[in-house]
Amino acid sequence: MKILLYNPDNGITRNFMPHLWMFLLQSLTPKEHEVILIDGNAKAMTREELVRFCKDENIGLVGIGAMTRMVARAYRVADALREAGIPVVMGGPHVTECPDEALGKDGGPRHADAVALGEADETWHLIVNDAANGTLKETYTPEIDAKGNDKKPSLQPYPHIPWETLDLDQFSLVPKFLQPVMSKLGQGWGKFFVVPIETGRGCPYGCEFCTVTGFFGDSIRFRTNESVVEELLRLKARAKQEKGQIAVFFIDDNLAINKKRLKSLLRDMIAAGATLPWVAQISANLLGDDELVDLIAEAGGKWIFIGMESIDPANMADVNKQFSKPSDYKAVLDGLARRNIFAITSFIFGMDNDTVGVAKRTVGEIDSWAPGLPVFGQLTPFPSTPLYTRLQEAGRLHRPKHWLEFAPFVMAHNPLKMTIEDAKVETFDAWSHSYSPERNAEALEMIKHAPIETRIGHLVARLFFRGIYFPQMGKMAWIKLLFSNRKPILSLSKEGFKTWRNARKRRKKVAAEAVPTV
Repeated sequence: MKILLYNPDNGITRNFMPHLWMFLLQSLTPKEHEVILIDGNAKAMTREELVRFCKDENIGLVGIGAMTRMVARAYRVADALREAGIPVVMGGPHVTECPDEALGKDGGPRHADAVALGEADETWHLIVNDAANGTLKETYTPEIDAKGNDKKPSLQPYPHIPWETLDLDQFSLVPKFLQPVMSKLGQGWGKFFVVPIETGRGCPYGCEFCTVTGFFGDSIRFRTNESVVEELLRLKARAKQEKGQIAVFFIDDNLAINKKRLKSLLRDMIAAGATLPWVAQISANLLGDDELVDLIAEAGGKWIFIGMESIDPANMADVNKQFSKPSDYKAVLDGLARRNIFAITSFIFGMDNDTVGVAKRTVGEIDSWAPGLPVFGQLTPFPSTPLYTRLQEAGRLHRPKHWLEFAPFVMAHNPLKMTIEDAKVETFDAWSHSYSPERNAEALEMIKHAPIETRIGHLVARLFFRGIYFPQMGKMAWIKLLFSNRKPILSLSKEGFKTWRNARKRRKKVAAEAVPTV
């Protein structure tokens, strides 16, 4: 049987990075079946094109994973496939919390033939075999432990994902029209991939707005160091094979949740030469450890995603995130920047203590910190989170099923101290300021003593984030963006070319001196 694993376009960050769940389930599929992967964020297809593809390829089962913000798109795709007679199984955090919605048992239409609840590592082979035999069940659930909770799959041993043979082209971050130009820069810049890897699952913190604890649980499970190192070494070999660049996104919800374990892993990565540029999610309260940050830098860490949420301690208390203290943010970012590591910092507007002007106050603080990539969103009540329950009980939900009419940057509930429109304006203002040409130039000036490759990477990252997030841009908008930032682009390009040329001359000189004379 042929199986298609499909990740729908999330509507915001197309061509960002592949999702691990597809590769993981592919590796867990019984060998007698063939699996095809399509990520709608990287390979745009209409529903009609997808149906035609499935018919042409004789697909016997489609698996669709979807988070809340993309589930409406996922449902529309699933509806089209089922109408064409192609069985669909859906899973992921949203479907786990709202299975009746996917199965049409809540009064709405049915979207899936079957649902996989929770982590599907140990149920996927059952789903595949049942589909092949024509005995697909409605619901697949993990085994239950003695306490009545879902048994969480161990990450030891960990499935082998064959990165050395998988097609990564659809996930290249370099647009096709730029690849010939970028390739001339050398060092494999014509091909650049970001690959997801997990080293552990689970989070003990229980932030009010977060879906992680509900899905993965608060029991932390880790892979062995050896398993992670081996996978990194294979990716490093793949980058050499492709004559390109591969960076890693460690998708753990909090990579440093066990600092002792992370230090051990980083030391093993360094010792084995398994170092690639990488990004990870780590909370601010864990980054005051100088030894840890030193190891992060030595092991290839380049960017750290930090959920800062708010500069107001009262807001942090409201959402049960007191462990993260706004008073520590500047010191944390300064400590990273001293090692040429920078932060992707996430902020939430529309929290209960936010008032009009929150954007100005927030970016005023951000501008005084070491430069990074701030991301601005709005407080969103996801189903089955404590936040959703609290707002529902208070009668504050404006759109209880906001995911069925997904609207980026339009709040689904009524904030306490501003309007929904106010929150949208604040979000626009924060994005516009933080990624303006003037702010880009200021950020580069703040790191003027950093190596040229660090500064180039920083500017590219800032332009990239502006291009994919708010709003997602087309070709003409990209051209305008590049033109408005032409001064730093030209300046860094000139300096970079000079540095590259001088390095090339030195290599030639060394090579010439190494040739023995007769």
